[in-house]
Amino acid sequence: MKTKLRIAGLLTAFSFIIYGLMRGEAGVVLNKAVNICLECIGLG
Repeated sequence: MKTKLRIAGLLTAFSFIIYGLMRGEAGVVLNKAVNICLECIGLG
């Protein structure tokens, strides 16, 4: 039973990752991460 739940969770996570990549969300997340890092470290 645990194995089936783990596989279902992994498949769900993988499908959401693929969906986000198809929508172009990786660029949005990267842009936000860069902005946060620049604000916290004070490089910008």
